Order: sequence, then C-alpha cells, then structure tokens
Amino acid sequence: MAAGRSTRFWPLNEKHKSLFRIMGRPLISFSLENLKRAGIKEVIIVQSPNKDIERELKKEKFPGLKIKYVVQKVPLGTGHALKTAQAYLKERVLVINGDDYYGAGEIKKVLSHFPSMLVKEVKAPFAFGVIVPEKKYVRDITEKSKNPPSNLVNAGCYFIPKSILREKIKESSRREYEITDYLRLLAKKEKLVFFKAKEWFPLSFSWDLFVIKEFLMLRLKKGIKGRVEKNAQIKGTVFIQEGTVIKSGSYIEGPVYIGKNCQIGPNAYIRPFSLIEDNCRIGQATEIKNSIICSHTKIAHLSYLAGSIVCGDCNLGAGTIVANLRFDQQNVKALIKGERIDTQRKKFGAVLGRGVQTGINVSIMPGVLIGKGAIIGPQTLVNENIEEDTIFYGKAINSKIKRKI
Repeated sequence: MAAGRSTRFWPLNEKHKSLFRIMGRPLISFSLENLKRAGIKEVIIVQSPNKDIERELKKEKFPGLKIKYVVQKVPLGTGHALKTAQAYLKERVLVINGDDYYGAGEIKKVLSHFPSMLVKEVKAPFAFGVIVPEKKYVRDITEKSKNPPSNLVNAGCYFIPKSILREKIKESSRREYEITDYLRLLAKKEKLVFFKAKEWFPLSFSWDLFVIKEFLMLRLKKGIKGRVEKNAQIKGTVFIQEGTVIKSGSYIEGPVYIGKNCQIGPNAYIRPFSLIEDNCRIGQATEIKNSIICSHTKIAHLSYLAGSIVCGDCNLGAGTIVANLRFDQQNVKALIKGERIDTQRKKFGAVLGRGVQTGINVSIMPGVLIGKGAIIGPQTLVNENIEEDTIFYGKAINSKIKRKI
C-alpha cells in the first residue's frame, strides 16, 4: 500500500515518502528485497494517480519478483486501497505498508501462520493503533487512544484472507475506510495471531528517517571506490562511490556513506552516521554529523550541520549553522499541520526541502522545517518553519559607537 499523500512527511513529500533515497536506493526497494527473501514472488503495489512509484521502480531491478501496479484514484484510506487491488488478489494475502521498513525475518514470522499480523512493543503507543491482546491472539484494535489498552502497536503487516473484503465497513472519523475495521471483523470470526517485531521501522514524519538510516548503515560494508588524497583520513566503516574525491585534510569517521561524483573538503569533517548522496559538494572546514544530504547539494565552507536532512539541489552559503540541541535538554519538537509534535529526539536539527538556498551566516534552530524552494537571506536566524517558495530575511540591527581617537 503506497498511495498516501505523505502530508506528515513535509517538507520532503514531493514524491511518496517510500521513494526517499537512502544510500542511492528508494526506501521501498529494501522492503521489496526482504519480501523476496521471505519467499514472496508476486507483489501488487497500490499507488496514487501520479504513478510516481511505478516510474521510480522501473529504474530498479528486482529479479525473480513480479510487480504489478494498481492506481487508487481517490485517497479513501487503507481499506479502500486494499479493495482497489481486490481483482488481482489470491485468497491468502500478505499486506504491508509501502513506506515502512520490514525485515525479512518479520515477514517470515507473519507468513508462518494464517491469519496473523505484526505488532511491536513501544514505550509511547499513543500515536498508533493499539491491539487488545488475549494470550497470543488479537481481541480488538483501538486507534490512537489516550488510554492505550496495551503497549503493542499495529505494525501494518497482515496475512489475511481476501474474503474479508466482502464485509461492509463504515467510514472512520477521518472519512476514510480503514483496514483495521476489516481486521476487527476478522478477529471476531477467527483466531488472529500476532507476532512481535524487532525489525519494523515506521515512516510517518521526516525525522523517522534517522532510525531507518542508522539501522541500514550499521549493516554497511567498507569500500573505497573513489579517490582519497594524501593527508585525508578514513576511520571505521566508510563506503565511497566512484568518481568521488576526498580532498587533503578531510577526516571521515564511519559508518559513513558517500555517493558518486562528490567532492569532500579540503579539511572537511564527516562524522558517524552521515549519508551523502550523489553529486554533492562539501566545502572547506565544513562539519557534517549524523545527517542526510541528498543529491546535487552544495554546502559551502565553514558550515555545520548535525542531525539534519537536506533534500536535493540545495545550496547553503558559507557559515550556515544548524543547531540540534535545546538549552533545557528536552526533546526537540516540530510543527506539522499546525500541531507541535514531539520528535522523541534530544538531538535533532532541521529539515530542508528541495532547492533551499541560504545566504552567508544563516543560523537555523532545532526542529525547524523549511519548504522547497525557500531562500533565506544572509545573517538570518531561523526559529520558525518557512513555507515553500518563500524569501525569508531576518532583521539586521546595525549600530555605531562614536568615540574620540
């Protein structure tokens, strides 16, 4: 299921969030590979009318996996998405969210018993659908309750009968048809087993990318295909693609991934869990820490980014600084659709959409989200979200002190 509008993923939602690239690949490709490892041979992807999933995945190769695409013309919820594909389904159906990461082992667990679903124990279940367990079975599912009946949340992976789609369900409070309503009906008719997941990482907000990125980068293998100049130092697990040059004086601590045709340095400092995609330039004396830098981005000299995501085609002027820690040491919060959301991260910088430009000496505060195409003037402090295609200037205060010489 990959037909949603990804509104909570702003400002990175130009495409469906499952198409965000990690280490040169769209996220959905990792789950497709894991489906294949789990023994799946045929996949039906429900996408939106713009068919961005289909366009992107046709550039990738998945030998041994037959993929068919179905369009959900109107986004009427997960239950409606599943019904859109009804004509192509066999009697036993494995259903997963296209924008989440599922390990092959988790998929195999669910496939081991019919019918079944995947859940995960979490500390803060308030933002998820939560199951009401009865031994190893699902008795009921509640949606985003203020008083959750358990800490077992719905992981969006189900092995269910196609026949359940014959049941009639009503619109939810969001005016959508939810797959969880089908699951409730199934749980009343049959014993719906649940399995606890370890390698499931949901992708709702942009900052959820950090968890997925870190998981994948811990499995990164070392490889230096580019050119490393004399006096540059590479420590730990670092993978550098072809055509990239690491200039003299640069220091890279793995795990780090650097894509094709990049220029790093001279004297750049790339710290652990940094991911730099193709055709990027990281300038002199710039420091990058635990960040995702998308393709065709330039970050000029004397800049600092930590815990941040910079979408493609951005150009950050010299002295651009992104803060990632609050003075009070509390979790960083971000404003999404008028609601201030706790990111659950003590260190989190900013998220910049595609084509953002900053002038010299721009400072960006923790948790700020900047829309695509925004231009930020020099010597500006950014402590609020900036909408896309906006020119944003701070108020410069100039003062003179006269004195006799």
